[in-house]
Amino acid sequence: MAVDLFAGILVNDYAAALTWYERLFGAEPAFFPNDTEAVWELAEHRYVYIEHRPGHGGHALLTLFVDDLDSRVDAIIDRGLKPSQRETYANGVRKVTYRDPEGNEIGFGGGPL
Repeated sequence: MAVDLFAGILVNDYAAALTWYERLFGAEPAFFPNDTEAVWELAEHRYVYIEHRPGHGGHALLTLFVDDLDSRVDAIIDRGLKPSQRETYANGVRKVTYRDPEGNEIGFGGGPL
């Protein structure tokens, strides 16, 4: 079964969020569908977007699984963002969580150690 993804994160301060997510993802958005949204293509047919919706930001929970968690985290740290939490589950899966300035949680997960 093929699965495509178009996941949204609501933000109160669009300009600040745009800068923060560019640092998190290491790139400018792939496109801007309108004046209130910015979209990043993380892999083919897999997108994450921010949308300016005052009063609704700060409640997103999103986890993305990546092939090389350590390299991803190192690159994000090099861009000036520090993880807010690191976890290792009983099955060896690891998760590193970042919180944007509004409190949205974006996690990156990877295979066992």
